[in-house]
Amino acid sequence: MKLIAHYLKKHLSIFLLSTFFLTLEAIADLLQPAFMANIIDEGIAGADIKLILHYGAVMLAIALVGAFSAVMRNIFASRTSQAIGRELRSDMYGNVLSLSLENIDRLQPASIITRITNDVTQIQEFINSCMRMMVKAPITCIGAIVLIIVQTPRQIPIIAVILFITALLIAGNMRIGYPKFGKLQMTLDRLNNVSREFLSSVRVVKAFNAEDQETAKFQAASLDMADAGTSAMRTMAVFSPLINLTVNMGIVVLLWISRRQDSSQIGRLMASVNYMTQVLFSLNMISNTLNTAVRAMASSERIGEVLAEKPVQSLPEKPLYPDVCGGIDFKDVSFSYSGAGNESLSHVSFHAGPGETIGIIGPTGSGKTTLVNLVPRFYDASEGKVLIDGIDVTQMDEKVLRTAVAVVPQKALLFSGTIMDNLRWGRREAAEDEVREAAEIACADSFINASPDGYGTMLGQAGVNLSGGQKQRLALARALVRDPKILILDDCTSALDAQTEAAVLNGLRQEISNMTVLLVSQRISTVMRADRILCLENGSVQGYGSHSQLMVCCPTYRAIYESQIGGGEDAE
Repeated sequence: MKLIAHYLKKHLSIFLLSTFFLTLEAIADLLQPAFMANIIDEGIAGADIKLILHYGAVMLAIALVGAFSAVMRNIFASRTSQAIGRELRSDMYGNVLSLSLENIDRLQPASIITRITNDVTQIQEFINSCMRMMVKAPITCIGAIVLIIVQTPRQIPIIAVILFITALLIAGNMRIGYPKFGKLQMTLDRLNNVSREFLSSVRVVKAFNAEDQETAKFQAASLDMADAGTSAMRTMAVFSPLINLTVNMGIVVLLWISRRQDSSQIGRLMASVNYMTQVLFSLNMISNTLNTAVRAMASSERIGEVLAEKPVQSLPEKPLYPDVCGGIDFKDVSFSYSGAGNESLSHVSFHAGPGETIGIIGPTGSGKTTLVNLVPRFYDASEGKVLIDGIDVTQMDEKVLRTAVAVVPQKALLFSGTIMDNLRWGRREAAEDEVREAAEIACADSFINASPDGYGTMLGQAGVNLSGGQKQRLALARALVRDPKILILDDCTSALDAQTEAAVLNGLRQEISNMTVLLVSQRISTVMRADRILCLENGSVQGYGSHSQLMVCCPTYRAIYESQIGGGEDAE
């Protein structure tokens, strides 16, 4: 609850205003039965019409004050809960942006989404409920108990027993309910993860006719959530009626003890019963708010985990801001993913001079993508050093480093918006001529111009209205618009046919003389014209040199060449 208290402090003035109006509302509710008792015992018993009208006018005025106070506290409660929800989401989102990929892998994207949406909503509901009821309920409950004692002092033992039993029931409710609501949020994480996985892979699911399999996974996750929800709600279903029963039994006992009440004191008896009803209502409000608090506490812990998460990658105390030229050195670099048993890279060393194109090839799972991910410092090497222009990337300012590096992944990721917006995504101030030139180099200009709105064509989420090859060419053009010093092409032409890929690579060779290029590919025809080629297998370097050198001294490279092109070809 420290997290909620921290955010409430930021809105303390509004919270106090809401509390003020809540107090007025509670006092108005408490005064009504007392004046009604006076009307019955004094006005009706004495047949005094003026007294009845007088007390009636006072009750009407009190009701108006109570209604106005209720409206104001609702306004302030809603405003505060929405403001805190917005701040929580913004703070979580900002912290997630600062995290390393390793942190995000551990937290899991589906779980992060649940925490930003559902868990924050639980906090909002609790704050709204707290400001609307939690403050009012104790005031009403205590006030009603005091007035019962004033009206009928003999009822003190009954009140004490009721409060004791109710306190035990509320404590039991919280003790049993808290872990169950925490489990409910975890099952929601799993359901979101299954849904997200299906929606992102829907084409593969349909291609393999695996709808039944995915439906079974979803139903299992949904059933787990339903079971957890049923278990949590069962707690509320048991304790809330028991609290009602306790207070109602108190009302019955009160009426039984007062069965011989003097007729001149009927108004007081009615007021006492009314106050007992208010006690019941207040205890129900407290119980319901505490149930909401149990959910909010579970959600608060989950939100706190995200807010407390610190990037695995530490920032340098005195970051360096070099003018990057593009030289790359890997010095005895090893790397393993968190939780993985085996190293993805093992003692990798090579040098790439500024302006060189380095081909990177190897069997699937050889560590090609892992290697290039270390250059922009998406991950940090477990051992060894990655240097750019002789400077350790861990000592460089992150913005300087990533401004100098552009990455074109195999799976092209585009955003909703126009094609022009997507191409300018890495450099908003790029002129239209620069964007068009980059599109021409990437062989994307032709299909863009053929679109009804050209560069103003709207793209769906993730570029759903484009083919895989079109998306890859747009992603390449976007990287070129940035004009980086280091360009990483991670198998980004895999969806292109041989003719288009050749045209794209030829255009690149003419325009990237000032860039250091790391060209990852499964195709030997793509990398064989690079200045030098790095051949990997099982995370280890098998060879590094030109195509002709590797054909002589690297069996792994020669085997790839022969499997794709044929052993009868000239090694040159």
